[in-house]
Amino acid sequence: MRQLCMFFFLFLASFGIAQNNAARQKALQKQKKRLQGEIKQINTLLFNNTKKEKSLLSQVGDLNLKISVRNDLVKVNNQQANLLTQQINVNQRNITDLRKELEDLKKDYAEMIQKSYKSKSSQNRLMFLFSSEDFLQSYKRVQYMKQYANYRKKQGEEIAEKTKTLQSLNKTFLEQKAQKDALVIENRKAQKQLQEERKSQQKLIRSLKNKSRSLTSEIRQKQSKAAAIDREIERLIREAITASNKAVGKKPNNAFALTPEAKLLASNFIANKGKLPWPVEKGIVIQRFGTQPHPLVKTTMIKSNGVTIATSPKSKARAVFEGEVMTILSFKGSNPTILIKHGNFITTYKNMGKVYVQKGEKVKAKQPIGEIFTHPQTGKTTIQFSVFNELKPQNPKSWIFRM
Repeated sequence: MRQLCMFFFLFLASFGIAQNNAARQKALQKQKKRLQGEIKQINTLLFNNTKKEKSLLSQVGDLNLKISVRNDLVKVNNQQANLLTQQINVNQRNITDLRKELEDLKKDYAEMIQKSYKSKSSQNRLMFLFSSEDFLQSYKRVQYMKQYANYRKKQGEEIAEKTKTLQSLNKTFLEQKAQKDALVIENRKAQKQLQEERKSQQKLIRSLKNKSRSLTSEIRQKQSKAAAIDREIERLIREAITASNKAVGKKPNNAFALTPEAKLLASNFIANKGKLPWPVEKGIVIQRFGTQPHPLVKTTMIKSNGVTIATSPKSKARAVFEGEVMTILSFKGSNPTILIKHGNFITTYKNMGKVYVQKGEKVKAKQPIGEIFTHPQTGKTTIQFSVFNELKPQNPKSWIFRM
């Protein structure tokens, strides 16, 4: 009985570990699927146009992104392999313990059968009953014989049940070993690809070393151009804020004077934080929000009021929420930017090749508002997407679903 309790306790502990590991494996598998999807998108969106002439800076940037995602994939594969190793070790211990339990049960059962065989004749059983001193003793002996028979039956059932459990554990053990072997092979392949990509990266970086001054100049020029557009967006937002205050007779300040309808729209926008759709149907983030070191020239800082998303040629930009087109910004030397107002929130969509909407037009969530520009030399199709609360830029990652 003590052995049975101990086995039951160990079984429950192992079951709890298995359940926890299964949940972690499921989460890792989900993460792995997402990373594999990202790598597929990176290859499709950034590495398919091999005939296009990309700058070295652009090539290294694309490769950096791919290496980063591939590295995450290798880490997830390693975590999955480690979890499988833990599960295999637990199952090995359980199988060993269960085999011993089964051997002991079979040995006890065999001894019981032998004893039973020696006194199995009906004559012996009758003699055992008839030798009772009184009716009560006879009744007790009948009950004892029934209990003995039931015990034999239960022992047989327990042997059958444990045999079945052992077979199931063996099957799970073999499946887990096969999964681990497949994962090891898959990870070796991923690591080989990662090594090849890192070699290509180092080769490109060596080519860039002699051009560090011109690269820094190129980065600063791009940043200067982006900053000029950001200043123009800020100016347009300030103008819109001033106009909203003037319409209701308020003194100019840095906050929109909202109508009841606009307040409701802003409230709904906030309620959907983290659940807003992407501004493109399919895409990957190639530049994050905020001030950060440039991925190649670490001494140069870059600032982004939003995120840059790579997508496929001829892709449509779409409104992430219902609102009103505040303005279409056409800045010298840049492609059009669409600003959409959602109460006191504004979303911006930079780098349009074609514009489908006009100032003052009401738009719905996921409505196409324009076609994104595709660079003729690089073949890249990118959109810069931003979210503003009045004049304050927000991190789109906090607003867009699974960005």
